[in-house]
Amino acid sequence: MKALESILRRARNNPGHIVLAEGDDTRVIDAALRAVRDEIATVTLVGDTTRICRAIETMGGRSEELSIVEPDRARQAGDAITFAAHMVRRGEADGVIAGAVATTADTVRTYLQVIGPASANNIVSSFFLILLCDDDHPRKGAFAFADCGLVIEPTVEQLSQIAISSADSFAILTNEEPRVAMLSFSTLGSAKHSRVDRVVEATKVVRQSRPDLAVAGEMQFDAAFIPLVSAVKAPGSHVGGQANVLVFPNLEAGNIAYKVAQWIGRAVAIGPILQGLARPANDLSRGCSADDIYHMIAITSVQSATDVGRASIPPIRPAPAKLRRWTTDC
Repeated sequence: MKALESILRRARNNPGHIVLAEGDDTRVIDAALRAVRDEIATVTLVGDTTRICRAIETMGGRSEELSIVEPDRARQAGDAITFAAHMVRRGEADGVIAGAVATTADTVRTYLQVIGPASANNIVSSFFLILLCDDDHPRKGAFAFADCGLVIEPTVEQLSQIAISSADSFAILTNEEPRVAMLSFSTLGSAKHSRVDRVVEATKVVRQSRPDLAVAGEMQFDAAFIPLVSAVKAPGSHVGGQANVLVFPNLEAGNIAYKVAQWIGRAVAIGPILQGLARPANDLSRGCSADDIYHMIAITSVQSATDVGRASIPPIRPAPAKLRRWTTDC
């Protein structure tokens, strides 16, 4: 868990102000209390003040450990997420997290509407930070799986952007050199199909756009992940079976792969971590635990201290009036 320990340490050294949109959820409150006590972030919860304060008391916490804001009559999750996203856009918080209750579609749609992409040509995508920690595993460490949460059937250009963004995000979070594998059911021409062609072309675009990156493709997962297999299937590969950024050809493959790694491979899977937005904003799986949320707070805090999500944003209209009332006392 060295990568995760490093992320937590960096968050403590420069904690950000993170707003959690689903502050009524007990998992969120539990994670928020831990984050504040461990000094990885200052935290604001958005939600019903009475319910949040009651839950904090039940957990043995003190309401003054956290900031609490309550939008007027926020009966829908979307209202709370909109409010939280506006806080980030206005500079009142460094990053936002939602998705423990709301769907990824609702969460990301709100982020796009309120915060917006980093640039007009930028694609918003996601990755999971996969941590392999078992002593008996042949390869331990941190890996990025992309895109596992957003882009269903990426074009050549989109797939190349996902690869570049994921490599940069991996480097920022882990301080490790990214080694990118563009995955397919073919390794260097072993199969012929239009789907393979798309990965081949995306690999070329990545190399042309970012000659500084180590990228290999197209290749099967075993050739990307196991050095002995790579030596047979892809001799001379740029990653030599040591890829740590694994780019899947579509969402179907990526989503299945990370869940297999998590539930069969016993990996720790943190995400989906979003990339390409103008400010740090992240999603959660609705099946997430308090530990998952705690780790995402740390990641968002680290992102807020870097150039990730620091694009200029055009002026916006004020937030709707019903999102302006702030309540901070239990």
